[in-house]
Amino acid sequence: MAENGVTLVVRAAEKRDAGRGIARLPEDARKELGVLSGETVVIDGSRETVAKMWPARPGADAGEILVDADTRANAGVKIGDSVNVRKVSVEDATAVTLAGPDALDRTSVSRDTVEEVVRAEIRNRPLRSGDRVRVERLGGAALTVKSTTPEGIVRVTDSTKVTVTVDSSKGASEAVRDAVKTVTGGEKSDGSRGRATGITYEDIGGLDDELELVREMIELPLSEPEVFTHLGTESPKGVLLHGPPGTGKTLIAKAVANEVNATFITVSGPEVVSKYKGESEEKLREVFQAAREESPSIIFFDEIDSIASKRDDGGDLESRVVGQLLSLMDGLDARGDVIVIGATNRVDSLDPALRRGGRFDREIEIGVPNEPGRREILDVYTRRMPLADDVDVDRLASRTHGFVGADLESLAKEAAMTALRRARRNGADSPISEMTVTRADFEAAMAAVEPSAMREYVAEQPTKGFEAVGGLDDVKQTLERAVTWPLTYAPLFEAASTDPPTGVLLHGPPGTGKTLLARAIAAESGVNFIHVAGPELLAAPVGESEKSVREVFARARQAAPSILFFDEIDALATDRDSMSSDSGVAERVVSQLLTEMDIAADNPNLVVLAATNRRDALDPALLRPGRLETHVEVPNPDIEARRAIIDVHVRNKPLSTDIDLDDVAAHMDGFSGADVAAVCREAALRAIEDVANAYEGTAANDHADEIRITREHFNAAISTVRPMLD
Repeated sequence: MAENGVTLVVRAAEKRDAGRGIARLPEDARKELGVLSGETVVIDGSRETVAKMWPARPGADAGEILVDADTRANAGVKIGDSVNVRKVSVEDATAVTLAGPDALDRTSVSRDTVEEVVRAEIRNRPLRSGDRVRVERLGGAALTVKSTTPEGIVRVTDSTKVTVTVDSSKGASEAVRDAVKTVTGGEKSDGSRGRATGITYEDIGGLDDELELVREMIELPLSEPEVFTHLGTESPKGVLLHGPPGTGKTLIAKAVANEVNATFITVSGPEVVSKYKGESEEKLREVFQAAREESPSIIFFDEIDSIASKRDDGGDLESRVVGQLLSLMDGLDARGDVIVIGATNRVDSLDPALRRGGRFDREIEIGVPNEPGRREILDVYTRRMPLADDVDVDRLASRTHGFVGADLESLAKEAAMTALRRARRNGADSPISEMTVTRADFEAAMAAVEPSAMREYVAEQPTKGFEAVGGLDDVKQTLERAVTWPLTYAPLFEAASTDPPTGVLLHGPPGTGKTLLARAIAAESGVNFIHVAGPELLAAPVGESEKSVREVFARARQAAPSILFFDEIDALATDRDSMSSDSGVAERVVSQLLTEMDIAADNPNLVVLAATNRRDALDPALLRPGRLETHVEVPNPDIEARRAIIDVHVRNKPLSTDIDLDDVAAHMDGFSGADVAAVCREAALRAIEDVANAYEGTAANDHADEIRITREHFNAAISTVRPMLD
C-alpha cells in the first residue's frame, strides 16, 4: 500500500454518482492504495475531504479520479486539478449535525421528515466537519456538516442520530439562492463555497464533447492566462451556444458558472430593451462595467437573438442596441478578464458582425442527443427516482428518437405524476415509501410527451421494422446497405475511403409499399425519422416554399443521425423543362432542393429517402449521382411476395383451419401490396358481419370467440376489392 497516497487528476463523475459522495478510482490506483469497494479515501486538494471508493469502469483512463461537484467543492479543486488520494480508516458516527438554509423552516415539510430524508441520503457515506452535501429530494438544498460524534472522519449508519438545524449566519437572500439554485448578478462562484447556480457538470447528460469545448474556451483563459501570454496570443473572449430549444444551452452556462471561480452575471435579452431612447444602451454599459469591476467574470446573454438580431431587419432601436453591444465586446476600452457567453436557438437571425472572431470566437452547436446521450440524460433525471424492476432505461433511450433534454425531463416528471395518480387512486393503504415508478408509468408518459425537436415534421415514431413488410427481400437488402450501413459502419467506410450513398429513391406502382419500407428502414436503423409530404412544403408567398425546404433540412441536420423522407416527391421536384407555370415557384423549389441535397452529401449522418410512382416526372438533376443516386424499384408482388404479405396481415387473426393461403395468393394475380392488405381487411369484416348478424344488438360482443375467417370470406373479398392496376 502507498503510504503517501497517489496523485490523480480530477475528472467529472458519472451522471448517476452525483451527490452520493463517491470517488471512482482506476484499478492501478486502487491496487496501489490497497483499498476495496466501499472503503473511505481522503482527497487532498486545497483542503481535505473524504469520499467512498468505487472502482472506475473498465477501460477508464489511468491516473484519473472521478468525483462529483460537491466533492470537488469540498476539496477546493476543479476539473483538471491534481489531488493526493490516500486510504483512511473511519469510525461509525453516533450523531451528526448539519445546518441547512432557513428556507427549510419556511417549507410545509416537518423537521422530522427533513431529518429522515437527510439520513437516507447520507447513509453509509463518510463525512467530516465542514463538508457540504446536497440533498436532491429537498430541492437540491445544500447542507453543511457542523459537527460529528466522534470528531474527525466518520461514517453515517442506520443507528446514527441525524439532526438538521438552520444556519442563522446566512442572510435570507443567500439561503434562498442556495435552495432555489439560482444566481443573479455579481456573485462569486467560489469552488470552496459550493453550488452557486445549483447546476454542475454531472447534471448535464449527452454533451460531454460540447462541455469540453466550452471549458476549453472559458475555464482555461480564467485559470491559466499565462499560457496565452506565453503563446503570444489573446485568450478567447466569447462563446456562442446555439441549437434547438431544450438541448441544454442555458444549462451549460450555469454549470460553467458553478465550476469556475468567476463572477457570473446573467442578462436576459428582453429585460435590456427599454422604450426610452438610450436606456437600453445604458443598461448594457452598466452590465459590462460591473463585469470589469468584478473580473474575472462571465456575462451570459440568454436568448441573445432578442437584442442582437440583424440590423437590416429591425428598426432604430435594434440598430442602436446591436451597435452598443459590438462596441462593448471589442471597442476602444479593453474588455479585460470578461468572457461573454451567448445562447440562442435562432443563430441565423443574429447580426453577422457579432459572429466574427474577437467577439464570439467559437460557435458551439448543442444538437439533439443520440441514443447514448439520451441514456445519460435519463440517468440524470431518474437517479433519485424509485424505479421498479421492470423499468429498462436503455430501452427508453432507444425509443425516444428526437427527444431533447427538456423533453426527457418532462418524460420523467410525467411518469412520476402518473405513478402518483395511480397511488392516490389506490387510497391510503400503500405507504409513500413503497411507491415506485413502473414501466407502465413511462409508457403512459411516452403517449403524453412529444419530441419538441421534430414536432413539426414527425408523422409518427416508426416502431415496425421489416417484419411488417411482406416479401421484397431484394429491396430490403438494398435499402439496408444504402441506409443502415453508413450509419452503423462509419469506420469501415472511412477505412475504405468511400463515401456512402447520399440519397435513395423508391419508385414503383402505387400501393407496392414504398412508404411502408421507408418507415421500416427507419425502425431497423434506430435513428430519427422525419416524414415530409412533398405538397406540404409548397406555399403561395414568394420565398416561403424555398424557406420551408431549407428549414426541413436544417431540422434534419440538428436531429442527426436521421432519415429525411420525402413522400410523393414528384409533387415537389417536377422536371423544370416541362413546367408551364409563370410564377417560377416550382423552379425555385427544385433549385433549393438540389442545393440542400448537395450540402447533405457532406453529412454522413443524414440520409435522404424519397418515394414516387412517377419517376419520369422528376427533374433529371435530382437523379444524378451525389443526390438521389440509388434507385430502388418496388415492383408489384409476385405470388411468393403476395403469400408473404398475406402472412403479415393475417398474423393473430382467427383463421379457419381448412383455409389454404397459398391458393388465396394464387387467386390475387395483379394485386398490389395495398390490395392484398385490403383483401385481408375485407375478409375479416365479413367474418365480423356473420357473427354480428347471428345475434341481436350488442349481444354479439359476447360471442367474439366464434369469429372465424374462412375461404368463402376471402373469395368474397377478392371479388369485391378491385386491383389498383387492373
